[in-house]
Amino acid sequence: MTHYRSFETERLLLIPTSEEDAAFMYELLNSPTWIRFIGDRNVRSVEEAATYIRNRITTQLERLGFANYTVIRKTDREKLGVCGLYDREGLEGIDIGFAFLPQHEKQGYAFEAALEVKRAGIEEFGISQMKAITAKDNVASQKLLEKLGLRYSKQVQLPNDAEELLLYELKIDDPTIYTDE
Repeated sequence: MTHYRSFETERLLLIPTSEEDAAFMYELLNSPTWIRFIGDRNVRSVEEAATYIRNRITTQLERLGFANYTVIRKTDREKLGVCGLYDREGLEGIDIGFAFLPQHEKQGYAFEAALEVKRAGIEEFGISQMKAITAKDNVASQKLLEKLGLRYSKQVQLPNDAEELLLYELKIDDPTIYTDE
């Protein structure tokens, strides 16, 4: 088995999502905030979550060496959410994204994880064009993307998706890309 990079922050471990995370992913994919802001992935069982991981996450991890990371709190090893770098159909460049279970939102975990994923994307994976998409009414996500140094660019529509999304972009030569304030 190939070993893929994991990452660590002060409070968190970011481990590549695997089929062992199927029960957690089932819960996350069906959480109200995921359904509202990201969309229903029609994952209705832990077995379907394992298939989702295998088909959507593992294939990209094997192809590019990075994908979705399960975010785990160090103190108690609880799985809080996900953060990752995605090669998304219909979007040129790599998309940074994050989602957390509702009980773990508004505690700084998403910013802490995304800041590390952004750093790794640039420094370790050589990503030169980073983007993000978010729903128009997901103000918390928009604020976090701006805090990470991404700037609103335009509205976009992904293939097979009727919803217009907001596209944010990061200029890698921007001196604010490592700001954690």
